[in-house]
Amino acid sequence: SKLAALFEHPLYNIPIPEVTETDKLFVVNPVEKFSLRSSGSDEWVSSSKAETLLPTGKTAYDTYPTWLKFHVGINRYELYPRRDPLMPTLLRDLATQRIVSSVQKSGGTQLKLIMTFPNYGQALFKPMKQTRDQETPIDFFYFSDFERHNAEIAAFHLDRILDFRRIPPVSGRLVNITKEIRDITTDKKLAKTFFISPAGNVCFYGECSYYCSTEHALCGKPDRLEGSMATLLPDKTLAKRRSWRSPWRRSYHKSKKAEWELNPNYCAQVRETPPYDRGHRLLDLIDMTVLDFLMGNMDRHHYETFEKFGNDTFLLHLDNGRGFGTHSRDEPSILAPLQQCCSIKKSTYLRLQLLPPHPSRLSALRREALATDPLAPVLAEPHLQALDRSLGKVLAVVGRRLA
Repeated sequence: SKLAALFEHPLYNIPIPEVTETDKLFVVNPVEKFSLRSSGSDEWVSSSKAETLLPTGKTAYDTYPTWLKFHVGINRYELYPRRDPLMPTLLRDLATQRIVSSVQKSGGTQLKLIMTFPNYGQALFKPMKQTRDQETPIDFFYFSDFERHNAEIAAFHLDRILDFRRIPPVSGRLVNITKEIRDITTDKKLAKTFFISPAGNVCFYGECSYYCSTEHALCGKPDRLEGSMATLLPDKTLAKRRSWRSPWRRSYHKSKKAEWELNPNYCAQVRETPPYDRGHRLLDLIDMTVLDFLMGNMDRHHYETFEKFGNDTFLLHLDNGRGFGTHSRDEPSILAPLQQCCSIKKSTYLRLQLLPPHPSRLSALRREALATDPLAPVLAEPHLQALDRSLGKVLAVVGRRLA
């Protein structure tokens, strides 16, 4: 396994700082047992009377569902550990757990659903909108592009290969529109949008800002539909997140340009502005820039952090559906933060240098990582090969700055 060999490299085994109680997103008593209780609405409740060792020989923590263990494991330094024993089970749950509820997620320009499982885990479902070999037309504005379910899956695995580990786990899944959405939804607005197409396929379109209409309906074959299932982060009422506007946000206007596109010295201005004036926030943003360039994502207008950890924590790389839209060309403007700031983490640069030589080409690593997904092949071959070209351009930019 090329992937296993890569993860054995010393650069992928640099220890994180010691995690103290204040570094954990949740401080949970290890002997505290959680159970399901129905009281009008089902919710997780704790029982402080739990014994250290249960009659089964398990500790209380062992009884937690995988999604809850994932939430409990989040800390200041990482969303999940490099060798996370939970990951195979968590990805399998996303792909196979019975869906007991499907409702539309509010907000956004395109339809997304929140799926709930019997153990009260939840996932964000992004349905398939176009085939893997379709490219975004060159005349399309980035904000007119579709969100791609396979981009969410591919972004999660790329994020792991780069050792960022800032994207919640994502798995592909084939969903039955009739049994797993239409027949069980309690969302009345969503329920009104189902219909049978002239071809006899089950379709729906929901309600949203732009792409929710019969012209943009999502149709099964006849009721089977691909989609990505992303693990939801802890509810914001339990773990507040702060949303930050990216300094290199695009104008989202057909003719106006953003300030960073007009001012070559823009980074100097950013460096003097909180939170980029101290700590590693700017370098973390440049990490995200590298990820976005490799997958061709131009839609990074905001990012989030867990409020509890203040400025000294990682950025969450959420909403990656507009990546992997093109393979025949790269978008150089995505690299503006790297080019203008002439900065990158040493550890990130050294890991990027590990990826090009045979047999650890980035495309080969990606092909291996994605092969285990239920919807494999997740990316068309030209998209995999384009990663090697894009990586070469990132290394060339950094190399010129170091020369």
